[in-house]
Amino acid sequence: MTAATVFFALLFYAATLLGAAGLAWRIRDYARTPAPLKIPTTPAPTTTGGVVLRMLREVALFESLFKANLWIWLFGWMFHVALALVLARHLRYFTEPVWFWVVWIQPFGMYGGLAMAAGLAALWARRFLVERIRYISTPSDHLMLALLLAIALSGLSMKFLVHTDIIDLKAFALGLIYFDWQPLPAQPLLYLHLFLVALLIGIFPYSKLLHAPGLFFSPGRNQADNPREQRHLAPWAAEMDKAKG
Repeated sequence: MTAATVFFALLFYAATLLGAAGLAWRIRDYARTPAPLKIPTTPAPTTTGGVVLRMLREVALFESLFKANLWIWLFGWMFHVALALVLARHLRYFTEPVWFWVVWIQPFGMYGGLAMAAGLAALWARRFLVERIRYISTPSDHLMLALLLAIALSGLSMKFLVHTDIIDLKAFALGLIYFDWQPLPAQPLLYLHLFLVALLIGIFPYSKLLHAPGLFFSPGRNQADNPREQRHLAPWAAEMDKAKG
């Protein structure tokens, strides 16, 4: 067992625990944040079914971003769809036998990696080229984009420039799942890629990148526009009304 194998095994266990704990904490924080007002972003649906449909469009198509800015929507949607495709493609390292649909998307996942890098590069360029975006951009915004782009480029480099022994890599990945550690291929570029991925997993819940769960707790999105038909009463306000009564 090499030192690199032990280091990366422990690193991924630590990153997974840190990421899972952070995700649970953030979701709990979102859920406990009071929403005392009825403030759906108009035009808004008036029924629960309409809210569900609106949320589906927001998650799948980034509807509000599409209405706000077509260029940002194009690059943002391209990045997220490509990322989902890349993550699905990587399931081949964690499943045995590999699911049929994971086998089917393998060629598309490769092009997804290129689209992911292109989308990230465009989103990062926007923070330099658009004056009002450059003004509000913080160092953390640039660092997060740099981290994501470095992960994409290092992964693509292992596909097109320096090939990795994917059989040994899969054995290492499965070994992590079953707590049966297998040797990690000795390749500096792979080490860099895995380190960056572990870093992303660990810091993801504590950064601005964690916006997906927050969408479902946004009162501007998850509320129906029915203030006349149904009084909106926050739980703490209901308790106060009950105490007064």
